[in-house]
Amino acid sequence: MAARGGSDVVSAPDIELAEAPAARAGFRDRITAGIARGLIAAARRGKWPENLKFGERLGDLARTIGLRRRVARENLALAFPEKSDRERDEILREHYHELGRVCIEYARFAGLANAPPGEVLTRITGAEHLQRVREEGRGAILLTGHFGNFELMGAMLAKIHPTFVVVKPLSNPLMDEWITAERSSAALRLIPIGSAMRGAFAALKANHWIEMVADQDARRHGVFVPFFGRLASTPVGPAELALRARAPIVMGFGFRLPDGRFELRIDPPLTIDSPKAPDAAQRLTAAHTARLEAMIRERPSAWFWLHRRWKTPPP
Repeated sequence: MAARGGSDVVSAPDIELAEAPAARAGFRDRITAGIARGLIAAARRGKWPENLKFGERLGDLARTIGLRRRVARENLALAFPEKSDRERDEILREHYHELGRVCIEYARFAGLANAPPGEVLTRITGAEHLQRVREEGRGAILLTGHFGNFELMGAMLAKIHPTFVVVKPLSNPLMDEWITAERSSAALRLIPIGSAMRGAFAALKANHWIEMVADQDARRHGVFVPFFGRLASTPVGPAELALRARAPIVMGFGFRLPDGRFELRIDPPLTIDSPKAPDAAQRLTAAHTARLEAMIRERPSAWFWLHRRWKTPPP
């Protein structure tokens, strides 16, 4: 298995999934899509590393106009009460920079995912864990958080092994067509959210990988587990799927390097005691949430602070 990005695409056998009928684009959709395509074309000009500076300026603009800035500051105060206001503001400033960089990278998503080895992804640390789960033949749930350019890192892994991602259609059908084409060109296989459970079981049975995130407020549908010292409602789906399918959860995180490229870190599969116990899904959810917290503490500016993570209070 290649230990860096840019290896040959691995084809996956077809898995039949029911797709929702495509929505018709209205006038507003066409106008919005036209503006977006113009911005995408502008973002694709020049070389990728130089464009990251433009992304940082976009991030500065979003911070200046106050795009969910109050929510982010409240979250940072909850997560890092030991830090000063100045320290938290510096994290937030760099976080907006990273959001801008990721926006710029989405404009050329497939191109970056298909870049030659070493151009975008410098190395995969822990690639042996991926090799092991592939050889075991039970598939794997590749779990991460809204951490850096997490979807691009997932596309890099799709070059190594057939990889699926559960997707929810965008409200604008024209933009949904665009992002679907970008993902497909990056070798990602898509599971419509309406077929998520059936498609996920089929993919795992075929020894494929499924990319998932589970770090946003799940309201009353989630389980409450500790996150930065506070109970947070967390999606239990990945843990339940792993336990029912007897597939491992493998966590990975993309760390941006000073030159703009990435290092992808892969953890060993998560394990818990007594996986058949009634509370196994909650304990497994707590385990992957704790691991995400550790990565955020290492690189706090990489995580998505603009979401109300502790919105749902525990019972």
